[in-house]
Formats: sequence, C-alpha cells, structure tokens
Amino acid sequence: MATFGTLSDRLTETFRNLRTKGKLTAADVDGTVREIRRALLDADVALPVVKEFTAKVRERALGDEVNRALNPAQQVVQIVNEELVGILGGEQRRLQFAKNPPTVIMLAGLQGSGKTTFAGKLAKQLEKDGHTPLLVAADLQRPNAVNQLQVVAQQAGAAIYAPEPGNGIGNPVQVARDGVDTARRQQHDVVIIDTAGRLGVEAELMKQASDIRKATNPDEVLFVIDAMIGQDAVNTAKAFQEGVDFTGVVLSKLDGDARGGAALSVASVTGRPIIYASTGEGLDDLEAFHPDRMASRILDLGDILTLIEQAQQAFDEDEARKVAEKFATDSFTLEDFLDQMQQLKKMGSMKKMLGMLPGMGQMKQQLEDFDERELDRTEAIIRSMTPVERRNPKVLNGSRRLRIARGSGMTVTDVNQLVQRFDQAAKMMKTVARGGVPNIPGMGPMGGKPGASSKRGKQAKKRNVSRSGNPAKRAAEAAGIAASTAPTGSGFGLGAAQQAPSEADLAQIQKLFGKG
Repeated sequence: MATFGTLSDRLTETFRNLRTKGKLTAADVDGTVREIRRALLDADVALPVVKEFTAKVRERALGDEVNRALNPAQQVVQIVNEELVGILGGEQRRLQFAKNPPTVIMLAGLQGSGKTTFAGKLAKQLEKDGHTPLLVAADLQRPNAVNQLQVVAQQAGAAIYAPEPGNGIGNPVQVARDGVDTARRQQHDVVIIDTAGRLGVEAELMKQASDIRKATNPDEVLFVIDAMIGQDAVNTAKAFQEGVDFTGVVLSKLDGDARGGAALSVASVTGRPIIYASTGEGLDDLEAFHPDRMASRILDLGDILTLIEQAQQAFDEDEARKVAEKFATDSFTLEDFLDQMQQLKKMGSMKKMLGMLPGMGQMKQQLEDFDERELDRTEAIIRSMTPVERRNPKVLNGSRRLRIARGSGMTVTDVNQLVQRFDQAAKMMKTVARGGVPNIPGMGPMGGKPGASSKRGKQAKKRNVSRSGNPAKRAAEAAGIAASTAPTGSGFGLGAAQQAPSEADLAQIQKLFGKG
C-alpha cells in the first residue's frame, strides 16, 4: 500500500531501535513518542489527531502494562497498534441496508475524488453479493460525467438511469428522485446516486447536494475523499459534514504515493466510520475497510486475513481438494499448474498480495522489481505445449523444447527453467502433502526433522576442525576426533572399552579430510 509507505517505514525504524533495549526508561518512551509525532505530522495527519494520539500512547507506555511486560518494546508496538485502530474508527462498519428496498446510497465529495469510479466498483461488488443495483446519473454539472458513468456501468455490468445528457443541462434533484422511483418499479434493491463534485466548498453546490438528500432520503450518504488530499482533508470533511451530514467515508486512491494523512484524520475528526477503501483503478480494486487490518499494514505487521479472504473468493474449494490429492499421489501436471495460475491471477496484483505479508515493508525494492508479467510468460510457454507434453514433461526432448520456445516467443533456456522449477515445486508439494518437511534448494530441510540438528552439529564440528598441513598428522588428528565422538558407554551407563581405529578407518578418514 503505497500511500502509507513513508509512514510505515518511519514507524518500523522507530520500533526497531526500541527492540535493542531490555527495559524502557521514561527518556526512551519520550524519544519514541517524539519520533511517532514527527512521522504522523510528515504524513499530513491533522495536528489535533496527532496530539491526542501521542498523548494516549505516552500515557499507556509509561504505565504498568509496559513496565511489567516481558518484552517492553513489543508491548509499545501493541499499544501503538491499538491506538491506530482507535483513530481509524475502532470496529469495522458495513453498509446499512433498508428494511424495505430499495436501499438508497448517495455519493458526495470533491470533484476528482473518484466518486464515479467508486460508483461502478460498488455496483460490481453488490452484484457479486446478489444485489441488483441501479446507478443514477445525477452529476449534470461536470462535462461528460453522464457518459463516464454509462461506460463504468457497462464495465460493471450494472443498470443505469440517465435521462439527461448533463453538461449543465437538467435538474439533478429531479433526476435523483425519479431514479429512486424507477428502481422501485423495476425492482432494483439498491440505488447508487452519483452527484456533482465540488471544486471546493461551494455554497450553491453544497445546497444542491443537501436538496438531493432531502428529496431521496438516502439510507447511506458516503463521502468519497482522495487519500492524497493532505491537510485540507479535515476542513473539507467538516464542511461536507455540516452541509450534507454524511454517514460514512470512502478512501480513494490508496495506491497513490502521497503521505496519506487523510485516512488517519477523517474518521477521528468527523466521528464517521470509513466503510470502503479504493486500492486501484480497476473495478475490482475495492476493499471493505477494517481498521485493525489497516493499522497492521501501516505497522508492517501484514494483513493475512484479507489475503485469506481474497484467496477464498478466487479459489474453488473442491478444486483445491483435488489438487491436494494430486500432489499426494504424484499426479500433479502442468495442466493443473496452469489452472492454479489462472485462479491466482483472479486474486489481483501479485505485488499487492505479497505486500500483505508481515515484514514485506523491509523488502520494498524486491517488490518493486517483481515483474508481474512473468505469470503471462509462464502461461504462454505452457499453452505452447501439447496436452501430452503438459501431462508428462518427461517427453520434452530438445526439438520439442525448441518448438515450444518459438511458439511462446521465449527461449529454450526459459522453457528449461520452467520445467526445472515445476519439478522442484512438485517434489516439495508432494513432500508437504504426505506430512513431510520440504527440502528447499539452497536452504536444506525446513523445520525440525528428527536428527537433523544433530547431523548439522556433527557436520559443523567437522568443518571447524583445524587441520595440519602434514597428511600423516592430519590423519592422526582425524583419528582423535573420531575417537572423541565415539560412544563411551552402553545403553545402561556401563563403561565400554575404547578401540583404536583400524588402518582402513584411518584411510577412510584421511580420504574424507585430506586429499588422500
């Protein structure tokens, strides 16, 4: 999440310095709070919010909950996390649907904040949830706003009510009222009204929005705010709260590279919850806002729950079970791999998914260097294979690999690397499916295999032995080591006589340690 990148880096660095201290003094806490204050102000968080936030953190950090903690640094991180959740709204709040349809949702905000795009995103998400939304084009002020909403509605697969051409022509209040009536007649259960954006806090346009609210009596009024707006976010939010009295907030453009203080200010200043976060330009780039998950992302603690939810939406449970069985029976093929890759692409950007893992903020450069087109290249190679080749890669001889490389626009080396990676991955997954511990190339066995640590210890001892330059002395040294590591007693604790190594043993040891 690029918007909070700088803030996340600053806070992570502050906490990293804390972890070197076994016990925190008042000076340590004051220094940490000072760094947090600077980080928040640099991120354009409103000054009143910063003051209240840092005061709470300092009070709790100097309290008994940190003094009695086994790890004071981790306790401070926990306190900051909890206070961040508080200023982001506390608990998640979902859309409130009317008892008697249609549910009317009115959108408000500054021009360019992303209201029209959000209308399409919301319509598409509601469609997935089984609703039948109707988009109402009540923005008759901005040039081509009606046309833009029509295009967005078509992309989202949603119905639209647009009786006026816009561009200054038509009565937006009448259009909004008629749109709700149309939805009721045509049995649409949700109405999304896209209103005109304001270039600033203009009294005339604010009155228009207020009139639309009175005419339609919406169940939700969502204030769409650009996360990159900076310090002016608070003043704008207050003006809309007084003029329209919105019920929830939508943060747009969270994928931007601005400092993102608006997100940390609006909910706290207005007392209205953030309901949605827009994280990209695509119509699928919309997330329900979870204050606790957002706080975890800011502190580089990851967002595993959102990642799991996205995976559950993209992956079919029965299909996943079949794949697991194929792993266990060693029948997983490149065709299955292609199917899994297609489902992975449904989850969206790989960079976003990887960014949800804990600690990935420290690997920002690696994430930036990650080329998402690699999946497309891999898909092109597999699709250039025949069904027989996908099911049995062992038949891939030199001429077949050359044909596949030409057909996919890649090189033979690329094809060879794909087949090699597939073989390694299939072996690893087969081991995991059977309850074993995978042996990752270059890293060795992962986890605690019985006897693994003792073997590594013995190997380490052998590596650390100082060896003489004289082969005869080297053999003698090796013999001494072998004798010292030999069993010195029976299983019942009785001493056993030590036997000197034979000539064959010495030769073998010399071959192992020397050039023999």
